[in-house]
Amino acid sequence: MNVKLKKLEIIDTELTAPPSKSLTHRAIFIASLANGTSKLKNYLISDDTNYSIKACSAFGPKIENIKGDLHITGMDYPLKNPLNEIYVGNSGTTMRFITSYSALMKNNQVKIYGNKRMNERPIGDLIHALNDLGVKTYSINKNNCPPIIVEGGGIRGGRTTLKGDISSQFFSSLLISCVKAENDVEIHTLGALKSRPYIDLTIDTIRYFEGEIKNENYKKFTIPANQQYIPKEFIIEGDFSSASYFLGIAAVLGGKIRINNLNFSSSQGDKIFLDILKKMGCKIKYGKNWIEVEGTDLHGITIDMKDYPDLVPTLAVVGAYAKGETYIQNVEHLKYKETDRIKALATELKKIGSQIEELPTGLIIKKGKTRAAEINTYDDHRIAMSFAIAALKTGKIVIKDIECVSKSFPNFFNLVENIIESQN
Repeated sequence: MNVKLKKLEIIDTELTAPPSKSLTHRAIFIASLANGTSKLKNYLISDDTNYSIKACSAFGPKIENIKGDLHITGMDYPLKNPLNEIYVGNSGTTMRFITSYSALMKNNQVKIYGNKRMNERPIGDLIHALNDLGVKTYSINKNNCPPIIVEGGGIRGGRTTLKGDISSQFFSSLLISCVKAENDVEIHTLGALKSRPYIDLTIDTIRYFEGEIKNENYKKFTIPANQQYIPKEFIIEGDFSSASYFLGIAAVLGGKIRINNLNFSSSQGDKIFLDILKKMGCKIKYGKNWIEVEGTDLHGITIDMKDYPDLVPTLAVVGAYAKGETYIQNVEHLKYKETDRIKALATELKKIGSQIEELPTGLIIKKGKTRAAEINTYDDHRIAMSFAIAALKTGKIVIKDIECVSKSFPNFFNLVENIIESQN
């Protein structure tokens, strides 16, 4: 399905942020390893989180929606043997997290795979780390990508090393499941660790469920063996990544948007987008559970986005309407996302008239003469949602194949259409 959004001259509206996808994933996996019943309130219902629910429940935990809350009755080690295959669609988080999790089943093996793009995304570093820790794991096609085989029997423990510049989810996957290892686990970081706030989010959630992790300045993580997660009630915060598109709309259109269900003291790294917009010229207000952005004349910035990869599509489109140059640095790991986001953003921004320099590690963006365009989304939810900003600004842009937003924000375009109606 394609969509062409009407042009908006200015905006003044209020809405509620959807639940955090990152926190929902983490809570599902951790609660599934707690011996008892946890309740997740305000959890995100999306394609990605549904894949995590199905994957975890295949190993024995009982997971059900009761009156809008997700009730998870977890299982201690060992988990039950699942069916022979686990399919994760295009959910990178599910793929990475279930790989370590499945090692906690009884002596059996399971094939884990996804859609075409997922089966092109590298997972070799996680495979090697699990083998270091006593888990027999391998890529079926011997290309360090899914489909993979994981053999159960537990995580022996020990020492392993992970590169810091591929995916922080490899670290998160091990941190969550190695709480159940037979012996202590040490994870050493090779090089600089990117996307650190996502590691913080993982560790905070583990600690909420009373797991113990020692973080030595992101260079070394120590996980004591044979721990017990304690079942809890866990309230999922609003998602700053998903809110960023609406904050970007206010920045580019002018006017203001207030977004409820956002906790400014959250450990979500993507709340940095508020500081970014402020540096670009926006006015920011916030209260106990809300954020308000008012757009003004924007100016470009130079910024290191290595820790905030999910914000790059939004920032790139906002930068296309700013005076001067916006230089996004140190995001080479975007090549391993749902698509090669550096190339995708460069290609699509050029279509709408922006002046773009595509670099191996980032993008330089300058405002150009706006023109009509059809935007390819590459089955990437964040490409689709970020270009809604440009579509509302110009009224000349068609966004193709918008079904991909069901990955993280299924009602995104319905919400945008409601905003358009409310402003006319």
